[in-house]
Amino acid sequence: MSEVTDPVAEIRDLRVEIDGHAIVDGVRLRVLPGKVTALVGASGSGKTTTGLALLDEYPPGARVTGEVRRTGDGPVGYVPQHPAAVLNPARRVSALLDDLARPQVRHLPRAERRKAARALVLRALSDAQLPDSEDLLRRYPHQLSGGQQQRVVLAQALLLGARVIVADEPTTGQDALTKSRVVAQLAAVAARGIAIVLLSHDLDVVRALADEVLVMRAGRVVESGPAKRLWTAPRHEWTRRLLDQQRAAVKDGRHPKAGQPVLEVRNLTAVHDRRTTALHAPRLALHPGECLAVVGRSGSGKTTLARCLAGLHRDHDGEILLDGTPLPRSLRHRSRAQLAAVQYVFQDARAAFDEHRPVLHQVARTAVRLRGIDEREATAEASTTLTGLGLPAELAHRLPGELSGGELQRAALARALLARPRVLICDEVTSGLDTVTRRGILDVLAGLVGEGEKELSLVLITHDLDTARLAHRIAVLDAGELVEQGPVRRVLTDPRHPFTVSLMETTERLEAGTRT
Repeated sequence: MSEVTDPVAEIRDLRVEIDGHAIVDGVRLRVLPGKVTALVGASGSGKTTTGLALLDEYPPGARVTGEVRRTGDGPVGYVPQHPAAVLNPARRVSALLDDLARPQVRHLPRAERRKAARALVLRALSDAQLPDSEDLLRRYPHQLSGGQQQRVVLAQALLLGARVIVADEPTTGQDALTKSRVVAQLAAVAARGIAIVLLSHDLDVVRALADEVLVMRAGRVVESGPAKRLWTAPRHEWTRRLLDQQRAAVKDGRHPKAGQPVLEVRNLTAVHDRRTTALHAPRLALHPGECLAVVGRSGSGKTTLARCLAGLHRDHDGEILLDGTPLPRSLRHRSRAQLAAVQYVFQDARAAFDEHRPVLHQVARTAVRLRGIDEREATAEASTTLTGLGLPAELAHRLPGELSGGELQRAALARALLARPRVLICDEVTSGLDTVTRRGILDVLAGLVGEGEKELSLVLITHDLDTARLAHRIAVLDAGELVEQGPVRRVLTDPRHPFTVSLMETTERLEAGTRT
């Protein structure tokens, strides 16, 4: 066999058991240089466990059989689904990357090392599709969007000289334009001979990028083969179901009532580091029973807007009004009623839970803290709410680490709903979920809009235009500016701003499976 076709990594008959239950069973995988191998399947199907096996990492207490082989001297890089978990929050981006670049320039004269290391860092950031790198290097990880954090981790892998990169949902939380660039960059990385193992729920990205696809369900590979063949002639029922759900339409919400907004933004200007303007929104309104989608590329200010609304980003000017009354900038100065009225559901549901306490107890705590009801009543209400959202009692009594991403996202929704909010802010809550689970979460959200005596309103932060179709109205952000807003059907069918037009065109190209 020629060197070109020899695998750089290989998994044979991998079985991973926890407490006698197999979470991966009999998986085989050949990772070829310069090729993209995609693992797809529902949350909890074993994709991440299989990918991490290439790094010799397994869940605590796991019993592992089978064989994992790697060739060559390069390390295996890992880009996790939730990058904040692997970025030191106390260090600036420059420090995180300089530590990896310095060992590579030790052979140079001392006077040249700093400049050479910075050149390596800037090249890695550019390769990871991060423009304006000098400004970004001064920031801390929490000052980056989820997409920017993900690309910083990719830059770390490139700096390490990885021969294999395991990319776990690398386009999670990213708009179509950024997603297209990430697809192009991963294709370029593969063209340099680096093997990519892509773990993804985003079938558009898989279709655009993958050479081989393995479809997983309940820890087993149920189908595998060339990407083109799987798309045109899927053989397994589960593969067909994933593809059928991919383009499933999201049901329309009810028409909201007019009148006074429940939440209103006036002349909002938010900054980072007390100097860098991250967002400018002259006016934005949310009415009772209305769903407002906020879209834009990664780093456009979507999450900054959401955090301002929730009182999590206090460094801003302008006003945010709830029922016509200005809200304090910081949640620390908001009353219990104001905290309950505006609830935030984070993109990374796992990081939002205490890993040492059962999910049910954490969900119930919201009602105790914000509504003042006793613990027994709160627990009963939490159990009912979780069950209604598709999370049975058996799962609710488990620790967060024992639930899949989709299950934890339902628990996060339940926890926010126990506050009985007026406004629910959902920040990329369907990112990184498979098509079936995503559809379930969107159906839940569509059913919640307009519920309750005062009609629940929803702010849906998303990079996905299909998800945005759930909304009544849409607001488009670009480089921190609110560039367009209006009824969702008008904006998506007749966009007026050049950025919105480019966003629509790029989405259409991705859906067509082209590499841009």
